[in-house]
Amino acid sequence: MPLRDYGVLAARAVARVREGAAGTPHYQIHLADDAGTAYRAAINVLSKEAPSELLFVVVEDFRHPLTDALPAAGSGWTALASQPGGAALDYIRGNLFDPTTARPLPPDVPGADNDLADLLDHYVQRAIGDAGAAVYVFGQRFGPEPTKPDKVFGFLPGNGVHDVHMNQGNSAEFRGDDGVWQDGGLLVHLPDGRWVAVFLAFQSQAWHTDDNTGHALDTAPPLPGSGEEPIRIVGALVNAPGPAPEAESVTLINASPAAISLDGWRLLDRNKVALPLPATTLAPGAVLTVPGNASFQLGNRGGAITLLDSAGLKVHGVTYTADQARREGWTIVF
Repeated sequence: MPLRDYGVLAARAVARVREGAAGTPHYQIHLADDAGTAYRAAINVLSKEAPSELLFVVVEDFRHPLTDALPAAGSGWTALASQPGGAALDYIRGNLFDPTTARPLPPDVPGADNDLADLLDHYVQRAIGDAGAAVYVFGQRFGPEPTKPDKVFGFLPGNGVHDVHMNQGNSAEFRGDDGVWQDGGLLVHLPDGRWVAVFLAFQSQAWHTDDNTGHALDTAPPLPGSGEEPIRIVGALVNAPGPAPEAESVTLINASPAAISLDGWRLLDRNKVALPLPATTLAPGAVLTVPGNASFQLGNRGGAITLLDSAGLKVHGVTYTADQARREGWTIVF
């Protein structure tokens, strides 16, 4: 079954502990909300399954409409519905980052800037030292445990969040944790307005999963390399001139050297409403502008656009923010 209590912790970082590489180590963060409630975020830095090194992606200037849906800084724990359109994370469906940029790192080894704990330290230590930095940790809550002090930091009651990583496409041993729109992650909102995002996944996890269960699609092909997607979303007219309903559109390009039939292909908006593509064949290098309809919503407050092939597998995905959509009549270029 999916995670029991999925949500996001909005708090301030107080301290951190780096556990060694023995056993099943975590990078432990002590956090506190504005009410003074203490929490611990337990972040995996090593997998029980080979290959044991976790995959990481850092986006140092993270721009995504989900940040507008987050609870107030320092507000503590907020349960999130595992569904699109809000603040819940989904590494596959949310178009948070390019998964082909994920790279493995060892948990904690001698030397500077060469392991996952070092990478987390770079951002967490900055948040600890800056009272104006807001930290958001996504995952599954544990506690509160009224009579049990926290095992790392000693505060009472024990309380916090774990599973701060991708929570779908698991191997057989952890298949019961699979679900969609319940992935973990770490976001830091800096005083200058910039968001930093850290996303983690196990190398044993799959990047094509069932839309209902989150289970791995074992027959799906591997992901193409970054920039090797045959058809890509290259533009969207989100804030079209004139009154509603606006004449929105999405522009695609066939970047491959082969003609591709679009029969059965479709676009999805942020709420996963589908827009079928014309049953045509797109020649190599050709561009196709697909008009929207009344159901397919490219909202001016930010959104996501995902391209699926005839088998329902994700080919490409993009997002845009409210700031990008503010100028009427301009096409957003991705």
